[in-house]
Amino acid sequence: MWDLAKELGKKIRLARKLRGISQENLALMCRVDRSYMGRIERGEANLTLEKLYQVAQSLDCEPSSLLPPPPPRPK
Repeated sequence: MWDLAKELGKKIRLARKLRGISQENLALMCRVDRSYMGRIERGEANLTLEKLYQVAQSLDCEPSSLLPPPPPRPK
């Protein structure tokens, strides 16, 4: 089963690491608790669109770049 939250979290973590930003600093930039940011990156929290845009802005990227591709369609 495809897990959107986990795939989104992986892309956020990758974008954060590529920019050399710590999880704690990203959490501060997004005005959320560090433990919540960890839950986002592990796919344990569902982001609102507003929070997705805030994370993307903090990572200086487009929100769409953080979205995973859709899962393959069953045949």
